[in-house]
Amino acid sequence: MYKLILCLRYLRTRYIALASVVSVMLGVATMIVVNAVMAGFAHEMQDRIHGILSDLVVESRSLDGIADAPGHMAKIREVAGQYIAGMTPTANVPAMLGFQVGDQYVNKQITLIGIDEATYSSVSDFGQYLQHPENRKQLDFKLKEQGYDQYDHQAENPALATAREQMRIAGWKWRRQISQWRKPIDTTVTPPGATTPSAENSNALASADPFLATTPATQEVFDPLTEQHTGAVLGISIGSYRAASGADQFLVLPGDDVEITYPSAGRPPKPLSAKFTVTDFYESKMNEYDASFVFVPLAKMQELRGMIDPITQVGNFNSIQIKVKPGVDPAMVRDLLQATFQPEYIVVSTWMDKQGPLLAAVSMETAVLNVLLFMIIAVAGFGILAIFFMIVVEKTRDIGILKSLGASSRGVMGIFLSYGLTLGVVGSGVGLFGGLLFVKYINEIADGLGKLTGQKVFDPSIYYFYRIPTIVEPFTVTWIALGAMAIAVLASILPAWRAARLHPVSALRWE
Repeated sequence: MYKLILCLRYLRTRYIALASVVSVMLGVATMIVVNAVMAGFAHEMQDRIHGILSDLVVESRSLDGIADAPGHMAKIREVAGQYIAGMTPTANVPAMLGFQVGDQYVNKQITLIGIDEATYSSVSDFGQYLQHPENRKQLDFKLKEQGYDQYDHQAENPALATAREQMRIAGWKWRRQISQWRKPIDTTVTPPGATTPSAENSNALASADPFLATTPATQEVFDPLTEQHTGAVLGISIGSYRAASGADQFLVLPGDDVEITYPSAGRPPKPLSAKFTVTDFYESKMNEYDASFVFVPLAKMQELRGMIDPITQVGNFNSIQIKVKPGVDPAMVRDLLQATFQPEYIVVSTWMDKQGPLLAAVSMETAVLNVLLFMIIAVAGFGILAIFFMIVVEKTRDIGILKSLGASSRGVMGIFLSYGLTLGVVGSGVGLFGGLLFVKYINEIADGLGKLTGQKVFDPSIYYFYRIPTIVEPFTVTWIALGAMAIAVLASILPAWRAARLHPVSALRWE
């Protein structure tokens, strides 16, 4: 009982111990806040990566792809069908996208992805990232009459007012408006290196060649008021830019035409181009994807690139996206499929394999931050060590009296160990409460600091988040609090051992 009484008395009267309590408190609170924010960022990032990538990808090593997607999917079902929830074939190739912005023609490097619109959303969260509500239900690459004004995923954010206003007129309404001053599009296909003959030259050629004169001059005229090119879904960062206010300013809208230049299949590949009509945007909030991915119908991409065998009429594909059933380990299915296909032609990987370096970098950053922040608590431990040594010297006479009254060496040691544990418990408890409270109101605190300093603490134009994401993991909070208490106890062992070794006669004599 005397141990507890002395611990509480020292805690109330020894104000120098308050410095150790504050150090432990700040260390615990800081680690809780940092881990919650890092966990929130990592979770958001993994969700968005996994949202656009399926659980498993079976892909060809060649950009020309391999033939017979149904046959390969049948083979996959034969090997691991009991673990698979859905599959879809895709084709992808590096490409260039161009569009007109005022007097400037903008070119951007993209990844052109051909998808099966009927099944692609079943293997990923792609459908959830589309802006038009009808496309979220079922993508059809058709330009919509209206409904793009529902671009309001953060309707309470006034920075998006401009973007919503632009999207309000998107679709056929915007296409008809710009078609009033747009020049008619010539759909005649001209071979590379050839020149388009003028009307006078055509008449001269017709008079010189009687066979040409008798050929019917029929040409299909494309009417942009009522027709569209093959639909394309653009990553939102391709056709827009993020202003300092956090608002999206669009350079192209659904209803605009863009031109995509891509390599043909075969040897050697040749540059080809085709016009597409923007029918929607998708926003995964992963800038790597939003600024590079363009989705078009798989059948059209196979046709344009020459990926269809002229004899068998079987199209090539670059990859098969696979979604596994809930609870199934994708790595286990990957190992099954790797043993089935020839690795020199086909690569099987999970979504984590494809983004392994990025995820590993985030994990490493979190680990390094934890080590650095834990040094704060270690500094508090050294403070406890110094304070306890000072108390042992100052209380040498009291220790001698206690021992002369019958207190054992173990009892004296227990006083200081209990005192160290008490400092750790109080500091950890206050730090735990303060850290959790800070995490709960972190966005309000960030807004307040921004108003106070005049600079944004959290800029959505950089992070593509409108709020700071946080996740409090109970296991992490527990080991932080227990670690802080353990450091406080460990720091008190050496002074406690020195106090326990004091002989009562020697202690009283020197006093």
